[in-house]
Amino acid sequence: MKSSLTDLKEVCKGKEANKWPNVSLRDLCMLVNGKAFKPSDWSTSGKPIIRIQNLNDVTRPFNYWDGSLEKQVIVNPGTVLLAWSGTPGTSFGAHIWDREDGVLNQHIFRVDFTRPDISPQWFTYSVNQRLDVLIHQAHGGVGLRHVRKSQVEALEIPLPPLSEQKRIVAILNDHMADIVRARVAAEAQLEAAEALSAAYLRETFKSKESKEWRWPQLKEIAGINPRRPRGLKRPEEAPTTFVPMPSVDGTSGNISDPLERPFGEIKKGYTYFEKNDVLFAKITPCMQNGKHVIARNLIDGIGFGTTEFHVIRPGDEVIPEWIHLYIRQPAILNEAATHFTGSVGQQRVPSYFLEDLAMPLPSLSEQKRIADTLKERLANISRACVAIKENLETINQLPSAILRKAFNGEL
Repeated sequence: MKSSLTDLKEVCKGKEANKWPNVSLRDLCMLVNGKAFKPSDWSTSGKPIIRIQNLNDVTRPFNYWDGSLEKQVIVNPGTVLLAWSGTPGTSFGAHIWDREDGVLNQHIFRVDFTRPDISPQWFTYSVNQRLDVLIHQAHGGVGLRHVRKSQVEALEIPLPPLSEQKRIVAILNDHMADIVRARVAAEAQLEAAEALSAAYLRETFKSKESKEWRWPQLKEIAGINPRRPRGLKRPEEAPTTFVPMPSVDGTSGNISDPLERPFGEIKKGYTYFEKNDVLFAKITPCMQNGKHVIARNLIDGIGFGTTEFHVIRPGDEVIPEWIHLYIRQPAILNEAATHFTGSVGQQRVPSYFLEDLAMPLPSLSEQKRIADTLKERLANISRACVAIKENLETINQLPSAILRKAFNGEL
């Protein structure tokens, strides 16, 4: 990568970049909008309908159009596409289509170049480097915004000589390939670390020793969603721990950012819990993402949180850590998902799943010994996962940083 940086610095010096003219997209191309396909138009065969989701994720399945192609916007491999509607930061952007022929859905322009001195890849890099301009102009509701065609046509990009475009594009391609390799490696590291965590838990709860332990149902050794104490009294203004779902770290299984609220503000309409209760996130996708935690460091030993928690209160035979470790196993969470009730997007694990869940129960001293060992191992894995995720975040920021430097002549 070092030699590529040196080459790019030579061909993209600031004083040279300052000489490049800025040209509006309307002077470079025609923008042809895709058609609006309704679900009733979809088929299981024919030409794939290219939607924004297919630009952003190659694993997303296609819908198909099996009708006449006469009035459709056809896309061939190598065609430049420009998404102009959707979620800022994820949907907007230019892409070079590299899959089979298809027909274009609405909210995407097909870019038909009208002059020969523009490289498709240079155009794509240049537009994506200036997406902030379009996003700033976007209007519409929260989460779904769009820009007008005239705004896209007015966007200006730098236009060096074609030979210069090709040279810089070649260097940028090398950088992007390095970034892809780094991202793949980091994702593999994260997957391996998360798999190791599951392996440690499986090794414990599926060991030979575990077969000799008692296997009671959870409701036999813990209370599930116990009632709050009658006549709970506390000054209305008293600071009280409050735990919304975002305060639970799904990687470490800890309360990472508890809030404080006046007791009078949260005493009704929220889930009550006490010190050492285990909180189980019942709603998707928080349940699958490991948003389960032991309630600790509570003001005066009590707290309130989102109604999307089931509360598990350990009895005398079991420690909170043992329950917490057991229910966070991927196998248990996968099993819980098969018991979901409710509509898609609002599915929840019913309390009876936890009540009927069988779990191994060694002696209290054995629970503590094993839990201490597991917690140390899982803490190490959690720290590794945090470091890997931070690395991934840095990697994901590199493309925009490199493009910015390239077009500013700073590399």
